[in-house]
Amino acid sequence: MRFSKMAPRGGLVESSKRRFVLIASVLALVASIVTLPVAEGTSGATSFKGTITIAAVAPFTGADAALGPKYETACYAAAQEINSSGGVLGNQVKCKTVDTRGDPADAVPAVRQMYATTSKVALVIGCTSDEAATVVPIFGAHKTVSFCMTGQSEFDAVHFPYFFRLVPPDAADSVAMVQIAKRHNFKNIALAFGNDAGSQTFVTPALAAIKKAGMSVVSNETLDMSASTFQTEAQAIVQSHPDAILMEALGAAGVALLSEIYQLNGNKMIPTIGTSAMIDPVFFSGVTSSAIGTQNFITNFDADNQTVKSSGPAYPLYHKLVLEQAGKVPGVPSFPGLLTANGTVHLYDGINLAALAMVMSGSTEGSKYKADIIKIAEGQKGAVSVSNYAMGVKDLKAGKKIHYIGVGGTYQFDSFQTAFGPFEDDQFLANGTTVAVGGTLGFCGLTGCKSKL
Repeated sequence: MRFSKMAPRGGLVESSKRRFVLIASVLALVASIVTLPVAEGTSGATSFKGTITIAAVAPFTGADAALGPKYETACYAAAQEINSSGGVLGNQVKCKTVDTRGDPADAVPAVRQMYATTSKVALVIGCTSDEAATVVPIFGAHKTVSFCMTGQSEFDAVHFPYFFRLVPPDAADSVAMVQIAKRHNFKNIALAFGNDAGSQTFVTPALAAIKKAGMSVVSNETLDMSASTFQTEAQAIVQSHPDAILMEALGAAGVALLSEIYQLNGNKMIPTIGTSAMIDPVFFSGVTSSAIGTQNFITNFDADNQTVKSSGPAYPLYHKLVLEQAGKVPGVPSFPGLLTANGTVHLYDGINLAALAMVMSGSTEGSKYKADIIKIAEGQKGAVSVSNYAMGVKDLKAGKKIHYIGVGGTYQFDSFQTAFGPFEDDQFLANGTTVAVGGTLGFCGLTGCKSKL
């Protein structure tokens, strides 16, 4: 069970009502739904006419628990900016977490409970590969727009009207990882992916990309994410003598595997390429605190990532807002480590896109504002560029068309409302932040990388 600060309850509770409040609190915890404190902006005198909720539906406990806090931080950061700018159509934005535990069996009842207990769910973010296939249809049935982080292939071929994603499918991630391996002239590759649904989606496309690149798979290990040791898998990898390991194992599992490989390999780290999800402060803290150490790790670890426009106009405000969430979101050892984290970057942009679409349409209802998301993201003829919510609202009120250019740059959607952006090769620095090396990897799709879409 994950605990978070609860939104304050005003007034005194009468003795006759205490039992009711206790029961309600227990039910809320069982449902794993936690209302976050409202993200306060700098404009304390703003008077709101109502509230709308953005729900972060994701794992906050379980094997992929490291994902949820990234999305929670994105919600806090974006809500702080939006509320300090007067809210959305006069409504204050609140954030809520819904813990799926990374398991569809837990996700479905948690989402249903969210709708049963929450009014005005204006947007859902998160929805990873662990649970998206089961919960996206529920969001659609409620006409709720969702910005999801899932990489599942079914969303490449089936159109869900209320579903958007600002990140490519996992197959593209796998192709980008192999592209990094090619740059290093690695030939013999070991795979190590968790047995959770979110990690397994990488395996088949990685095998195909490795074969196409003329490389060889010398070991293919599936990791039990509930285990605390991986001696068997580590031994198999070391004995296969790979040039590099491609992996996704979040949290403690990834730390344990790399530590055991390091020990069995004579205290030498095998070069490792992780997915974008492994750009994570929890993982970085765990590995660098192990026998591997900081220098060994940062010298031998790369991760693919979508390009972050750190020199763009949206980045300074984003940087400020993310760092200001320190102390508000549990489970994040280093907030600077989130500045290039895929989920934090693109969900921050997604929230801004949705909020601006609400203003443009004059409605917080998904059925009325969803069409304007693409107009704002891709830009219409004559649109002016904006890099934050306040700029966008000002121009919309002036009757102008707007084109949002966010921390992740510009977004162009395919017919299934997925945005394909350029990839880069990221390496950690000693302080836990990352830097892109070697120039762009290009636009990586389901079959390869190219310089242009």
